[in-house]
Amino acid sequence: MISKVLLVVSLVATSSLASPVYGPVSYGPALSYGYAAKAIQPLHTVAAAPVLHAPAVVAAAPILKHVEAYDPNPHYSFSYGVSDPHTGDSKHAEETLANGVVHGSYSLTEPDGTIRKVTYTADKVHGFNAVVEKSGHAVHAAPVLKKVVAAAPLVHAALPYYHH
Repeated sequence: MISKVLLVVSLVATSSLASPVYGPVSYGPALSYGYAAKAIQPLHTVAAAPVLHAPAVVAAAPILKHVEAYDPNPHYSFSYGVSDPHTGDSKHAEETLANGVVHGSYSLTEPDGTIRKVTYTADKVHGFNAVVEKSGHAVHAAPVLKKVVAAAPLVHAALPYYHH
């Protein structure tokens, strides 16, 4: 029984070892209208009792572990699309995951007016596989020809020669 009392006394003594006691706390802003707030200063320290060594018996506390819910067969599906006639931006994408296999596709309008469509699948066994299709006819702008106007030839007039 005496060892238990010594253990409790030593634990209390070590927990309060030189613990500073602080003054009043202000919860206002640190700086207000140009005046500096006072820093909190320790008023005094509490001296600790000497530590007595006694055999300690420490019981292990139970470890609590947070376990997330795990879905062994997750599913999802999403899609989106953009069609802006002002800028010509047009694209669409969709994807689903079912039974460990991802199926998806996306399409977009290329700058030359063609439409590129990519259809893909992915899984752990076969990896990522995609098929790319291009449809439509490329429309290229005609080259702009600039008319070059030749400047009139420069005529150098002979400067008069003066001799002194």
